[in-house]
Amino acid sequence: MSKVVITSLFLLVGLSTARAQSRGHLEIIKDSRVDTLIAHRYSRNRAGSKTGGLMSAYGYRIQFFSGSSRKDAFNAQNKFQQEHPDIRTYISYREPNFKVKAGDFRTRLEAVKLMQSMQGKFISLFVISEKINPPNLDTSTPQ
Repeated sequence: MSKVVITSLFLLVGLSTARAQSRGHLEIIKDSRVDTLIAHRYSRNRAGSKTGGLMSAYGYRIQFFSGSSRKDAFNAQNKFQQEHPDIRTYISYREPNFKVKAGDFRTRLEAVKLMQSMQGKFISLFVISEKINPPNLDTSTPQ
């Protein structure tokens, strides 16, 4: 019987202290330059999308060549550009290989569609996730 009384006493004390806690006050102190930087970045992103400026973001590209021959890399780039003149290509060199990539796709699905159209024309095709130059968005209203 005494165990029940002691347990209920501890329970009562525990509940009373839990109710006695009040909500605290949180004060955030920050440098005013943080708001300035956020506003500056927001305005740059808006201006970039309206005027065609390029702001980097993560997306997808198709890698369709990797090899040690610079000449072969440029030949692969030319072959791709003859079939897809509206898609940008990129050549990078990291010793000992040249890599040729194409596209600035926001979604993996867009990249896969291009990759499927390239099947049979290039030996090795890979979808690569990396920083891209986002394509310009058409913000004009339909008439």
